[in-house]
Amino acid sequence: MKQVRNLLTFLAMALSGWHSVSAQQVMDDPTRPPAALLSGTPGAAIGGSLLQSVIITPTQRAAIIGGEKVDLGGKYGDARVVKITESEVVLRSATGTETLQMYPGVEMKPVESGGGAEPGKARKAPRRHPVREKKQQ
Repeated sequence: MKQVRNLLTFLAMALSGWHSVSAQQVMDDPTRPPAALLSGTPGAAIGGSLLQSVIITPTQRAAIIGGEKVDLGGKYGDARVVKITESEVVLRSATGTETLQMYPGVEMKPVESGGGAEPGKARKAPRRHPVREKKQQ
């Protein structure tokens, strides 16, 4: 019984130490709204429009901008949505063009294949020959 109690005490101390270490590591969640929006203060959002999400289906392209769903070709304020991709939305108004990015601080690069295949073409799998077993004599 004493061994079980000692084991439980050890586990409790180990877990409490792990918690304090993990609490010190802060990781940003790219899907979390900015703190200004979470405060609930009207007009506290960071300057400009905020792209929150994109919706792309075979029949529809839309974006959630500042909490409002806007279809491709639709209007957001005095601007028209002229382009929607997986990572950005382009708005055009009388004052110019504005590009809203889904992850403003993240630069995405295409993955390059190291196999020497031409872009857009799949590599052929190497040809395999069946293994022939030697006859036992």
